[in-house]
Amino acid sequence: MDSLRGQLLVAGPGLDDPNFRRTVILVGEHGDDGAMGVVLNRPTSVTVADAVPPLSELVEDDDVVHLGGPVQPQAVVVLADFLDAAHVGDFVVDSVGFLPGEIEDADEVGPVRALRVFAGYAGWSPGQLEAELEEGSWLVLPARASDVFGERPERLWSDVLRRQGGALAVLALLPDDPSLN
Repeated sequence: MDSLRGQLLVAGPGLDDPNFRRTVILVGEHGDDGAMGVVLNRPTSVTVADAVPPLSELVEDDDVVHLGGPVQPQAVVVLADFLDAAHVGDFVVDSVGFLPGEIEDADEVGPVRALRVFAGYAGWSPGQLEAELEEGSWLVLPARASDVFGERPERLWSDVLRRQGGALAVLALLPDDPSLN
């Protein structure tokens, strides 16, 4: 299978795992050793200033940490839209990439258009993601930089599906709990 790096994994309607139900994941790595990504649409109520003070200078005062996934929930993962490629660890989509390593000082980051902080990440062992794709748990869709930094992440699942048109746009209308329909 070709690498899914830089693509979105959009939870299919049958994916009921509470860690991933209706999530949108940006795939940051995918290869023979497995896959890694961050959930884009799970904001918390914890501010970046409270959780990661060294990064507070790079975000708005009320910016919150997002739940990146269930793996190592204490780990800080940062995606930024970089103005200067010299400061990026690896580009994922367009000018968006992960900050490299530990950040001791905001000046180390360099100029960015936007920055989002995640607690933890989503990870798959070798072959695991491929098996989940075969069973229909995930839809693989193109990513946009705006998906990472949107103002309404809680609507990202339906927004991404809606912009695909056709049957996927109809899927976006599926109520959160179809049994109540």
